[in-house]
Amino acid sequence: MVTKDGVVVGVSGANVIVKTKRSKSCESCESKDSCLEHSKTDEMTVEVFNSLNASIGDSVVVGFNTAPLLKLTFILYIFPILLLLIGAYMGEFIAIRLDVNISNTSMVIGVLFFFSSFFIIRLINNLWGQKSEYQPFLIRFMQRASSCSVNLSPKI
Repeated sequence: MVTKDGVVVGVSGANVIVKTKRSKSCESCESKDSCLEHSKTDEMTVEVFNSLNASIGDSVVVGFNTAPLLKLTFILYIFPILLLLIGAYMGEFIAIRLDVNISNTSMVIGVLFFFSSFFIIRLINNLWGQKSEYQPFLIRFMQRASSCSVNLSPKI
């Protein structure tokens, strides 16, 4: 599980908006220039379900399960390549049946399958994006903003 410390900066219905510091791994990421989270600041915000009844100013720990990341990585990186290969194989099969150029048919159908994979990924993103296992969540408080210190030492 990945955890990040943050501060609640807003409330949006049943959710809270938590500001965290961008991790060092963002600096070395190959895709940082095309990432929607990339900006000049080292801060980022994330909206999470308010399971702890946190309020503005509370310091919290936000978590994200890493197990679903394997599924997401497969879908994003491997799935398009698999569809490209399946499309190329189907193109070869179709070309032999229709007695046309195997290379051109394999290439065209492979590319069509490859680009259709991005449409399928978009559909999967819309379906899986609503599932709680792919959402960050609040783990615990680090410090409550409304906590007040009471001096219990006797006065002399």
